[in-house]
Amino acid sequence: MNGEPEVHEEFEARLKAYEGRPAAATGVGPDPVNEPMIRHWCEAMGDTSPAYTGPDAIAPPTMLQAWTMAGLTRRPARTAAYDELLRLLDESGYDAVVATDCEQEYPRPLRPGDEITFDSVIESVSGLKTTKLGAGHFVTTRTDIRAGGELAGTHRFRILKYSPAHRPKDPKPGPAKEPRPRPVINRDNAGFWEGVARHELLIQRCTGCGDLRFPWLPGCNSCGCPEWDTVEASGEGTVYSYVVMHHPPFPAFEPPYAVGLIELAEGVRIVSNVVGVPYDKVRIGMPVRLEFRRYDDTLVLPVFQGVTR
Repeated sequence: MNGEPEVHEEFEARLKAYEGRPAAATGVGPDPVNEPMIRHWCEAMGDTSPAYTGPDAIAPPTMLQAWTMAGLTRRPARTAAYDELLRLLDESGYDAVVATDCEQEYPRPLRPGDEITFDSVIESVSGLKTTKLGAGHFVTTRTDIRAGGELAGTHRFRILKYSPAHRPKDPKPGPAKEPRPRPVINRDNAGFWEGVARHELLIQRCTGCGDLRFPWLPGCNSCGCPEWDTVEASGEGTVYSYVVMHHPPFPAFEPPYAVGLIELAEGVRIVSNVVGVPYDKVRIGMPVRLEFRRYDDTLVLPVFQGVTR
């Protein structure tokens, strides 16, 4: 970045001029809404709602974006306007990017057989915002998904294009790391964290139907019963899925590191770090064992030790 980023009104007016312009070429869903994809999605998410099966089945609303995805080898063509906007931000010093959030609306349910079309526009470009990562602009794109020409859903996707904040280096060797973020503890999950403090991984069990559930919830997804007790996990599990975190860096973490979706022997899944093996050796199906790690005087977290064969 040469000099300070442009932050004056003229620059922001240039950014605002891109609002309403297409972000991606109008597309057609590669497949109609179909039962096999719905089944795979429900199996992966552990969603057993009867609304997604049978002759009157609908697609899970949160599958909305899945019907527009072209796969790993093909991607919808971005417009020149969207590329120009990103290039303008890059050249002005906002050359780092992180996805921040998405929002979805569901005006009408999708059903097997629906043919999907969609188009995407640049909905908004924010004024200059200051974040912990650095100062930058939020860019929101809106994708409208239609079935038979009728609006079925809206997907908003937001990124932050920012200039990374420069943190002064500690001249002393071995600088102290910032404290690890604390979990959010509320009345629904307090019992879980009390168990962790005792080095117990507790799973909720519905006293109505006996189903196990995780994460902790105030009621049973299967039968609706609000009453429950707990069972202690054996600590055995396998890596069901995982990602390797490289960017953005956070002061309390040292990338790259592996974050796994762990399927416990009891059948429920939990997200946690996979430790004890190199991040590039983590594999789906790898056996893991629970351990509890103390990160400071007040924080203990459950993590999973990879077991190599």
